[in-house]
Amino acid sequence: MSLTKMSLTKRFLGFFLALFMVSLVGCASGPGKEGTGEYVDDAVITTKVKAAIFNEPNLKSSEINVETYKGVVQLSGFVSSSTSAARATELARGVKGVVSVRNDLRLKQ
Repeated sequence: MSLTKMSLTKRFLGFFLALFMVSLVGCASGPGKEGTGEYVDDAVITTKVKAAIFNEPNLKSSEINVETYKGVVQLSGFVSSSTSAARATELARGVKGVVSVRNDLRLKQ
């Protein structure tokens, strides 16, 4: 292999290594965004909270929205009573991995 081919090969390898490193940094989590693992964990928490609400006969799961970000669950939507809002919050807090619950549920009028 000639010196120029070896130099060219090293440049290509260096370029691809740099590209790979930049893509890794782009996937890392930061204060304002989640990493892939955190996103998956949040999706699992959201699914478990929705299932708990669905299995509660006194709550209408179709009217309660659940979102999770870094373990913080936000409940929004409409419920028929303050007791229902409290029960939804209680169910969400009971799910493993939940850090805290923001209850933004509104009473139907």
